Amino acid sequence: MRLWGAQKIKQAIIHPDTNETIFMPFRMSGYIPFGTPIVVGLLLPNQTLASTVFWQWLNQSHNACVNYANRNASKPSPTSKFIQGYLGAVISAVSIAVGLNVLIQRANKFTPATRLLIQRFVPFPAVASANICNVVLMRHTELEEGIDVLDTNGNIVGSSRVAAKHALLETALTRVVLPMPILVLPPIIMSVLEKTWLLRCRPRMLLPVQSLVCLAAFGLALPLAISLFPQMSEIETSQLEPEIAMATTSKTVVYNKACESKRSIPAQEVWGGKRGNSSPGESKQQQEEDEIIELSDRSCSRQPGSELTPAETDSPHTTQKDSY
Repeated sequence: MRLWGAQKIKQAIIHPDTNETIFMPFRMSGYIPFGTPIVVGLLLPNQTLASTVFWQWLNQSHNACVNYANRNASKPSPTSKFIQGYLGAVISAVSIAVGLNVLIQRANKFTPATRLLIQRFVPFPAVASANICNVVLMRHTELEEGIDVLDTNGNIVGSSRVAAKHALLETALTRVVLPMPILVLPPIIMSVLEKTWLLRCRPRMLLPVQSLVCLAAFGLALPLAISLFPQMSEIETSQLEPEIAMATTSKTVVYNKACESKRSIPAQEVWGGKRGNSSPGESKQQQEEDEIIELSDRSCSRQPGSELTPAETDSPHTTQKDSY
């Protein structure tokens, strides 16, 4: 049990490719506590132009940092590509949010109450579009260069462009599904709760209640979105390039779709063919135990920015499979 707990902690805070500690606000286990205040800000009613721009910028900045911290680092990637994706996401999110708000304000057919209700749903198309833009801009080179595919023993078979296409499509779909419950359910629920006697008599309770509703929606959406596709997705070799299919006897290979979580299958199955640094006489179980203990001891050292949160030891997201 101690080793299993150590493995959960290690997977929650250590990047599998770089073995570096991920800064707490950008870990997937910290996505809900650090992302909920931003969601509350996005859904605030009667927003001005300045507040719309600010919350969309802050949201995309947080997403970009999470994406970078949980990226697939098996191959070097220039910082310029990260900056390009970040700027594209911010520009698209702000443009869509501001544009839709302007159109709604100019729509004379809507009553003020209807206009206010529609404005609450504006963040979703803005965020979803920005998420797709971010994925395409940051990872478009994978379509040309391909991504590594591994056989059942964890050995790298080669780089596949077909697998890269599948990985990008899966990630983009996840990025659309993730904000859907977060940015659609709270406006619907709050429009009903605001009519209750309690919130009418105590308007100061609106913000705390909305925060709780957003937190619940976030907790529902995150595991739903990252469970759509496994982190290490499987694909038949017959669907890949001929040179990849000829390079292995395995009928299927796996690839890391990246950005939603880090691992979903045991380390010895994914890394067995490229991280075997133990002496020949040492058993596989002992190798695994030594690696878990060493990395978890290293990651649990109380350094600034690397403290563990209670959510990381108890949360179901700590056994991550990898950016919003």
